[in-house]
Amino acid sequence: MKYRIFVADDHRIVRDGLRSLIENEDDLEFTGTAENGRKTLQMARKLKPDVIIMDIAMPDLNGIDATSQITSEFPEVKVIALSMHSEKQLIDRMLRAGASGYLLKESAFEELIKAIRIVCSGRKYLSPEVTDIVLQDYQNLPGEKVNPQASELTLREREVLQLLVEGRTTKETADLLNISIKTVESHRSKIMNKLNLHTIAELTKYAVRHGITSID
Repeated sequence: MKYRIFVADDHRIVRDGLRSLIENEDDLEFTGTAENGRKTLQMARKLKPDVIIMDIAMPDLNGIDATSQITSEFPEVKVIALSMHSEKQLIDRMLRAGASGYLLKESAFEELIKAIRIVCSGRKYLSPEVTDIVLQDYQNLPGEKVNPQASELTLREREVLQLLVEGRTTKETADLLNISIKTVESHRSKIMNKLNLHTIAELTKYAVRHGITSID
């Protein structure tokens, strides 16, 4: 049996590199790539791969929210985060979104192959570096709380926020999400009120800090 693998990353060199390496594995079948989260979601619905290698920082729809939608619609599809981001908050959000594994991009390719086989067997996989970061949570002082703001936004609000801070107009955002311009404006107003932020610069800083978009 071959496991069908899909790669989502906004850098072509990463997509092409992983494709070349995956195609050399006898038990893996490369099924396709996407450069953003929205296309990844569309292709997941069409191809239903066994595993999606998912970057976090992608345009139009980030990897965290794409993972949340994919694992909700297709619980059998495994997602492995492969990211340069090692912040505890982003790791936690990705795992809560339903990812079965998390590796840093500095990991060796052999470790990624190992992770693919492990998650396909129904288990979870975290690289040693990520495990160390996650375990730091247990060293928090009693009563210490994580900033809850990111979870206060709905999925749709995060989608609207990402598109707006990436420079999409209200009309472009409405067209991409198949909603009205008035609805986009309503979401934008709710986002600003929830976060108590009032400028695009403030919203952009927030979105980058919480892994909703990237400055890359």
